[in-house]
Amino acid sequence: MSTDPRAALQALVNALEEHLAAAANRRSDDDPSVDKAYVAIANSFEAYEEALYDAYDEVTPLTVFADDDDDDLDDEDEDDLLEDDEMLDEDLVDEDDYDEDETAEDGSERRSGR
Repeated sequence: MSTDPRAALQALVNALEEHLAAAANRRSDDDPSVDKAYVAIANSFEAYEEALYDAYDEVTPLTVFADDDDDDLDDEDEDDLLEDDEMLDEDLVDEDDYDEDETAEDGSERRSGR
């Protein structure tokens, strides 16, 4: 059964507002209401992403990260993750978005971008 993307978006917004309220009223570092609101955001976002894709074949630029136990990673896995992150950082800039250096009428050079 497909969910209406607008309804899923509203559920996500509500989950974000609940998280803000829980964080603002936090009673301790491990307040279960904050943890519950955190999980609600993740679940609501995944439902919205699925509804958006089902309705329009579209996704968002956001990702929900799972809480993995980092202690289980060996040194080689940690190095691979760093290399992957570095590759992602390099891909963030699309050089085609920038024109070559241009010379202004007064003879000074300027770099233009979109």
